[in-house]
Amino acid sequence: MKRLFLTLTMAAGAWSALACTNFIVTKGASTDGSIMVSYAADSHQLYGCLYKHTPATRAAKMLSVYEWDTGTYLGQIEQAPQTYATIGNMNEHSLIIAETTYGGRHELAEANGIMDYGSLIYIALQRAKTAREAIAVIAELADKYGYASSGESFSIADRDEAWIMELIGKGSYGKGIVWVARRIPDGYVSGHANQARITTFPKNDPENCLYSEDVISFARERGYFSGSDDEFSFCDAYAPLDFSALRACEARVWAFFRTVADDMDKYVDYAMGHNPSNRMPLWVKPAEKVSPKTVFDAMRDHYEGTPMDMTTDIGAGGSRCPYRWRPMGFEVDGVEYINERATATQQTGFWFVAQARPQLPADMGILWFGVDDAATSCLTPVYCSATAVPECLDENNGSMLKYSPTSAFWMFNRVTNFAYLYYDRVAPAIRKVTDEWENGKLEEVKRIDAQALASSPKQRTKLLTKYSVGTAQALFDKWTELDRYLLVKFVDGNVKAENEHGFIDNGTGKDIPDQIGYPGYSDKWKRAVAADNGEILKVVK
Repeated sequence: MKRLFLTLTMAAGAWSALACTNFIVTKGASTDGSIMVSYAADSHQLYGCLYKHTPATRAAKMLSVYEWDTGTYLGQIEQAPQTYATIGNMNEHSLIIAETTYGGRHELAEANGIMDYGSLIYIALQRAKTAREAIAVIAELADKYGYASSGESFSIADRDEAWIMELIGKGSYGKGIVWVARRIPDGYVSGHANQARITTFPKNDPENCLYSEDVISFARERGYFSGSDDEFSFCDAYAPLDFSALRACEARVWAFFRTVADDMDKYVDYAMGHNPSNRMPLWVKPAEKVSPKTVFDAMRDHYEGTPMDMTTDIGAGGSRCPYRWRPMGFEVDGVEYINERATATQQTGFWFVAQARPQLPADMGILWFGVDDAATSCLTPVYCSATAVPECLDENNGSMLKYSPTSAFWMFNRVTNFAYLYYDRVAPAIRKVTDEWENGKLEEVKRIDAQALASSPKQRTKLLTKYSVGTAQALFDKWTELDRYLLVKFVDGNVKAENEHGFIDNGTGKDIPDQIGYPGYSDKWKRAVAADNGEILKVVK
């Protein structure tokens, strides 16, 4: 997702709102032998929906390209003679592509090309079957038609391999991109979050590393690098680390790594931006194999249990809310401060955890898809061969400027924005429903898989489409009921007591609640209020 630069009146200049997070799990590192890629598409302008491309039988010779972030028309490119069906960021062959924007050197950004990063993703999904093919398509399109975005990191995975590809344009100094792609070793996990992470790389290992011919020479020409080829580091040349890159970006990858791997707290000073020389590795070996649910929940992280825990300082308010509204930086008495940028964030348009499953046919990959803030939303399984999109996730159902009562994005936002008001009591109620749903569906898809394998290819497509659409609509209905339940239970900051029969009334038969709770505020909040205005509020005896 594109970086949106927010100018602040601060001595050091500007902080940027950094968007999108990817975690990657190789098949040898997962509990079920799948390759997993997670993605949160974070933007204050992005509407959460499920995109669908169905190949045309008589495709036009030229394809119009529109910038994914803004909708701006960029130009036309030649259409491929054959394209593949896609749903979200996955195609019918279980190819997955996700991204995070790192920006990089400003003079290399926003060249007058046709191919923006979003178009590269979705057009590559239409034209490639494998991760290696996708890397080649991305490089070819950017070089042929010019690149129209800033620095990007892509997660690219198929049923066998998972790669990180990092690229940046050449600005006014040339056409196309410089890039490098590294294959993540099987049995390891990786990730990226708005900061280029590939440092040095092997120059003669095409099985595990691919790169543009001029990736080093261009850096030399521009004065970004002067050492030997063996010393060349892509991220140090094209996206040097600074405090913002560490604290707002690398910290999210560190939070995932420490969830699944041992001994990651030795990098806490790196994640906090205090010690850039203590660089975190590009990938780590998990302590035990990683389940899909672990990845789901890693996308809900707010740095809980770390020095950056967003629920413990006074900024969390009286109900321990782990969110800080933008801008990300602020100044008090001439001193600059930051608001943490965690993995889970309020401005998520959509998010997913995609599974390419080598033990099953290619058309049985699963896109676990959700909309809005990952911490207070829920994922539903969508098979990559589904030929239809549910109404609640249709891109024509509502927009960021038009509310729709049948849109999942708006229903999830209703629930989530209510949770932000009383987070410590409402969020756990949401999480209970989320866990029950996701754990249940993880078991349910095993039965659907068995039914699909026993069917003909044509019947299988119909079955998987019907299941994907029906299940997503069922989740929308569940969230509609949850919206009503939460409002009744927590209205006006109160908490109505319940038993196995529902809300407890006072026994008069008049639907009057009994045993109402008044949670109040956290002790830290009370002390802060007392310190700020205690002389006025103090009880005088």
